[in-house]
Amino acid sequence: MGRRIAVVGASGNGKTAVARLLAARLGVPHVELDALHHGPSWSAPSAEEFRGRVEPYAEADGWVIDGDYSSKLGDLVLERADTVVWLDQPLPLILWRLWLRTYRRIRRREELWSGNVETWRGAFVGRESLFVWTIRGYFRKRRTFPPRFARHPQLRVVRLRSPRQVRRWLADATE
Repeated sequence: MGRRIAVVGASGNGKTAVARLLAARLGVPHVELDALHHGPSWSAPSAEEFRGRVEPYAEADGWVIDGDYSSKLGDLVLERADTVVWLDQPLPLILWRLWLRTYRRIRRREELWSGNVETWRGAFVGRESLFVWTIRGYFRKRRTFPPRFARHPQLRVVRLRSPRQVRRWLADATE
C-alpha cells in the first residue's frame, strides 16, 4: 500500500474512523477535509480558499485524507493519491450509523469543527438536511466515482462494501 491514501464514501460509512486508524498505523498524518471546510456557523470557504487549505497537505510525502469535496477541489486529492479506499457499504447500514451518530451529537451537543453543533432541523428538515444529502450523495458517488478513479491510472482502488470487508482489509493492510 502507498503512503498517500484518500478515503472516500457517503456520510455514515466510517471514513474518519477508518482514516484515523489507517494514518496511526502507517505513521502518517490524518487530514479530515470536513475540519478544513466548515467554518464558524457552518460557513464554507470559496473553492479557491479551500484548495489553498488542502494543497499543502496533499503535497506532503505521506497522508491519509478523508472526504471528497470534488465540487470545490476537483481531483486535487486523487491526482496526488496512490491509493483510494472507497467505503461503499449498504445504504440502510450507513443511514442507521448516521442516525446513531447524529442522535449522539445532538443529545450531547458535541462540538464539531469551528465550534459548530448539529441540530434536529439541520439533520432532518429540508432539501439540504444531512439525511437527504447523504441519500443523494450515496447514489451520485456510486455513479461518478468509477469514471473519476479511472482518470487516474496511478490509483490503486480498494472498494469495501461491508463492515467485514473493512475490518479484514484494515487488518491485512496494516500488518
